[in-house]
Amino acid sequence: MKRLSLTAWIFIGMAAGIALGALWPEAGRAAAPAAGIFLRLIKSIIAPLIFATLVYGIAGAGDIRVMGRIGLKAIIYFEIVTSAALLVGLTAVNLLQPGAGITLERTAAESAAAQAPPGFSQILEHVFPASIIDAMARGEVLQIVVFAFLFGAACAAAGERARPVVSFCESLSEVMFRYTRYVMYLAPVGVGAAMAVTVASKGFSVLLGLGKLVAAMYGAQAVFVVAVLGAVMAIARIPVRRFVQAAREPFLIAFSTASSEAALPRALENMERFGVPKHIVSFVIPTGYSFNLDGSTLYLSLASVFVAQAAGVHLTIGQQLVMMLTLMLTSKGVAGVPRASIVILSGTLATFGLPLEGAAVLLGIDAAMDMARTSVNVLGNCLATAVVAKWEGVKIDAAPAAALTGSAES
Repeated sequence: MKRLSLTAWIFIGMAAGIALGALWPEAGRAAAPAAGIFLRLIKSIIAPLIFATLVYGIAGAGDIRVMGRIGLKAIIYFEIVTSAALLVGLTAVNLLQPGAGITLERTAAESAAAQAPPGFSQILEHVFPASIIDAMARGEVLQIVVFAFLFGAACAAAGERARPVVSFCESLSEVMFRYTRYVMYLAPVGVGAAMAVTVASKGFSVLLGLGKLVAAMYGAQAVFVVAVLGAVMAIARIPVRRFVQAAREPFLIAFSTASSEAALPRALENMERFGVPKHIVSFVIPTGYSFNLDGSTLYLSLASVFVAQAAGVHLTIGQQLVMMLTLMLTSKGVAGVPRASIVILSGTLATFGLPLEGAAVLLGIDAAMDMARTSVNVLGNCLATAVVAKWEGVKIDAAPAAALTGSAES
């Protein structure tokens, strides 16, 4: 018998938890300690993982300086499109309200953390840490990100003298990747326990809300592809039919496998055949895997506000914009982490005092949403290579269409 994947076990755990909470509510509520342990382990990943990956990513990004103009253009494009993805997600979740009618309760500590500073100047001041140790201990994700960016820039400026520090951060990030895998082995139990407690306490309204979230996410991803990426193609004058031929296969690979890495070889090959020079393709797509996660950032904005709605927390526009900034920064550099989105989401929920129970509940349907966000990530990175090439004056229209047809049919 073929061994079941972790995703299959998570679905089994989710189904078992729903059954336990529905049929034996007392037993379902008694599973709370198991859910709590899993959430505490998830929380323990956040600070060291974000710090190590960001510092190593910034200090080790020598290619950006070497590529110079191309690197700068790529980063500017990434940030504009990623911001658009977050805005689409925030708009969808505020219009559709998928979390309305669900009740997720915050702990006293989470409620205390949710008391936002009253003024913009105080919010801005709070972003900068007085002590990185204190920020890590309290789970202040945005403070960790700001420190890591400055620290990484200092390491890059120090050059060879900072190599031991950068090597340490690289090793730490690899260790945290492994640590995350170990924690995720407990995901079936943690998700099952969380679903049991939630269904036993709140009933089946949670499942209806999760279904609405999945529908909202797929709808928002479709709007983003058509409206935002479509507008980008129109502005940059990318030949749509030929681009669809080039991006179709990596898009489908990413959707069917829920893995950006599986689609990488074909994406590199097809975009070269599309007419993008090799030096642009080989720089922009790998960089985009850390800096241009359009589908993932859209999902994160949806999921974060969904949890706030389920917890009965009203987030002002200002708070949602700060949350958007947090998501945009914390999503950089952790694409290679298994279930990376749930780690980033947990950090954001902790920062805004929202219940971590929401992250465990969302992990149960993560696989269903992972296919959409991963395929949009790949599509966005393919388009990024074409846009940067056009920005560099490359005449993509002159590339032979026959090469694309042959690659798609091979």
